[in-house]
Amino acid sequence: MAAVDIMLEMAEPAPAVPRRGVRRFERVAITSIWGDPLAPGTWSGAPANLAAALQHHGVVVEGIAPRLDWSALTLLAARHALRRRQVPSLERVLRSAAARRRHAATVAEAAARRRFRDVLHTGTLDLPALMLPPGVRHYLYCDQTWDLSLRYRPDADRYDAREREDYERLERAALHQLTHVFTFGRYVRDNMIAHYGLSPDRVTVVGSGMGAIAPWSGAKTYATPRLLFVAKHLFLAKGGRLVVDAFLMAQRRRPDLTLTIVGDTRSRRFVPKHPGITFHDHLPWTALQQLYREASLLVEPMINDPWGQVYLEALLSRTPPIGLDRNGLPEIIGGGKYGFLVREANAAALAETILDASSDPDRLAAMAEAGQRHALSTYSWERTAEQIAFG
Repeated sequence: MAAVDIMLEMAEPAPAVPRRGVRRFERVAITSIWGDPLAPGTWSGAPANLAAALQHHGVVVEGIAPRLDWSALTLLAARHALRRRQVPSLERVLRSAAARRRHAATVAEAAARRRFRDVLHTGTLDLPALMLPPGVRHYLYCDQTWDLSLRYRPDADRYDAREREDYERLERAALHQLTHVFTFGRYVRDNMIAHYGLSPDRVTVVGSGMGAIAPWSGAKTYATPRLLFVAKHLFLAKGGRLVVDAFLMAQRRRPDLTLTIVGDTRSRRFVPKHPGITFHDHLPWTALQQLYREASLLVEPMINDPWGQVYLEALLSRTPPIGLDRNGLPEIIGGGKYGFLVREANAAALAETILDASSDPDRLAAMAEAGQRHALSTYSWERTAEQIAFG
């Protein structure tokens, strides 16, 4: 598999802070349909990092990976094709009622066999869609909802009214069976309450932690504008084409601008040969960390990423982010205190923001210092786990 050669490492938990109160659960199963939830590479490493931090708080954690095998996926896809007269995408198969039931049944069977009373899901697609097994409490830790995903996803018009209604109904039913929901950001909590009708006392914002990028406290200059874009996969969805087009526009007016792109080998075809653009498709983790530290701005206009670990990695590196005014970025950068928000997803607007941000090095330096303090004081897996474990 061609991809950026970057190891997703589990962040080393900080020493546990003694806390009074009753632990929500003593033993919990974490689930993920994308692979082993305790493996560092699953879902950007979030389940594994969370599991390590929960264990540091004294919770016994095990993983359940209710993945459908190839034959089951093929059968479900064939049924969909016969019924809807179209070959479904993997997401359509996984969002179907049949796939959800199979995932939920696998989780229920594993929980019963291993005698789990508490299950923490890291997505809604393996939630019990019809009936909860007796004696098991289900929780959810998530960064998105189906309703929120439809607001900006480029392929939203591919889903017809019936599909949208079916997925909405299944997600709503699953959410209302949960004991509690933990969200990355406030905007997800607000949507759970306003759109899905969950009681406010059943939804808690707990944020997230970060990966292996270490905070940078060394010397740094913002006088030379060095732009960075990072997309370990999904180059276009992360805004790669927007970045290239905006850079070419901005560089005509400011020739000293440079752009470094970190992508996978498939991304190279989208990057033109240009003296101001450097492209990397294989980097060790330490080299990526160094690029964050050398950059003056992270330019990452993600079309529909709900949260964005790259923004937190940039803040730790004292590199203010530029991104679209949507999803989790406004929360992460304090509404514009620690980075720059672009209202429209077009190259011209992004180019203007790049030029404006690069025009005042002193402002960037002050913003970077404040942003790093904000990230360090707000986001950690230890803090997230503490809120989940103790409430």
